[in-house]
Amino acid sequence: MSHRVGRTHWRRFATVLVPGVAACATLGIVMGEGALAASFLISGKRFTVTADTLVSRGLSSYGMVDVTKRGELVPVQVVGSRRATISGLCQSVLIDVPVLGPQTLKITGGNERPVEASNLFLDTTFQSAGEADFRNFDMGIAQGEITKGPINPGDRDSRFFDPSGFGQQATSVTLTDVHVTAVALTAGTFNVPGLRVRIEQGRHECS
Repeated sequence: MSHRVGRTHWRRFATVLVPGVAACATLGIVMGEGALAASFLISGKRFTVTADTLVSRGLSSYGMVDVTKRGELVPVQVVGSRRATISGLCQSVLIDVPVLGPQTLKITGGNERPVEASNLFLDTTFQSAGEADFRNFDMGIAQGEITKGPINPGDRDSRFFDPSGFGQQATSVTLTDVHVTAVALTAGTFNVPGLRVRIEQGRHECS
């Protein structure tokens, strides 16, 4: 039986429920309709995403294991959202280039108008937020029983998906000062107003 909480307010939020919608700035790509399956091999490269504010409607969170091209296993927490709006997005990837040294690929957007996204799935290794406000929040639900938020079709068919495993869900959540480290992203639709992409010499990751 689910335990419903009308409103949960956590100032120091560092658990496994920060929605991955913030990381949709990862490649700055507006994807086509329909969520993509999370069945591809990941590079294993971690990227950083921050956001000023994030509002997610239809939230899910569950454990999975991703596989790299080299066959390495990477434990992750998948966070899904049916629909989300994000303000002040910043995404960065640190790349070591021979001779030139470290280079930072940085992507920003959603400063004047919020980013709008749907059917988002982010595979995370770290999540935090300065403040989180949940509505109708369930913690400890079996992963196979999650209904308020989406389950990636590719994950549901994976040998690493445990229907009886630990899951979380909420009808909505509002986050501020979001910080995420992730290894993969899939999305249905993703619109980024004011998208900017640049490469900077040295280490200039989002903070």
